[in-house]
Amino acid sequence: MLDLGRLRALHAVAVHGSVNAAAAALGYTPSAVSQQIAKLERETRTTLLERQGRGVRLTDEARQLARTAEQLMSLVEEAEVRLEERRGLPAGRLAIGCFASAARGLMPQALAELARRHPALDARLSEIDPHVSVDLVARGVIDLAVAHDWDIAPMPAPPGVEQALIGEDLCDVLVPAGHPLAAAPSVSRADLKDERWISQPPGTVCHDWLMRTLRAAGCEPHIAHQAEENHTQVALVAAGLGIALVPRLGRGALPAQVAAVRLEPVPVRRLSALWRAGAARRPAITETVRTLQELWPSVAAHRDA
Repeated sequence: MLDLGRLRALHAVAVHGSVNAAAAALGYTPSAVSQQIAKLERETRTTLLERQGRGVRLTDEARQLARTAEQLMSLVEEAEVRLEERRGLPAGRLAIGCFASAARGLMPQALAELARRHPALDARLSEIDPHVSVDLVARGVIDLAVAHDWDIAPMPAPPGVEQALIGEDLCDVLVPAGHPLAAAPSVSRADLKDERWISQPPGTVCHDWLMRTLRAAGCEPHIAHQAEENHTQVALVAAGLGIALVPRLGRGALPAQVAAVRLEPVPVRRLSALWRAGAARRPAITETVRTLQELWPSVAAHRDA
């Protein structure tokens, strides 16, 4: 009889591409994941992982077994959903993937509220970019994603995934306090055509939005610096090294060396919760989504203050 926990470890390696990444996603140590797979190899009398440089490669047998593991995990999820639905109370482990600024500006309050209301629910957060988290939901690696897209660049849910709107987050242009635009009541995209930009790296949702928006206005963005963290971008703006478009959620108070200027039309990104359609009846999902939606007005009011 194959152990489901060991199959889950193998599936995580197949999805994330390495033992370390799989361990981070599962909340285990790399050693624990390696031990699980070693036991699975003994049980199946099959080599599942082969060394490749400093990493590992799944054998053909391992990939086939990982696909079977995904099917089994889907069946187990359905059983858990039915049991939880009969009880009517959120319970068990809920793996949540969330992008950085919401992980900082929204999720601490939400997780604390869920823990207070539902002590039997074990909600666990991982910070993951939306491009990745939505795919992980579709593949059954995590249960719920808190992701975002932009008004001009929507990100449709993949087949088998449902979503609900949490709220809308506004963005401002951040400029050094001594910048000529610092005192302007608002700016247009054309006003920014000759600026040096501080942006998130290519491949992220925010970087893609910036490039697409400015190019649509006839401007080719000059990306001088790249930084994943909004706080790092703010620090670079404060040092006079460029300007940045930064969402308000999770941004925090700005230093005196930085001014926020309204960009017209105002860039809006939508926050959504996404989950697999098969888990839609699970009370842990419905209650978490409801809690996020309930908290958003107070979070947005504090953010815009």
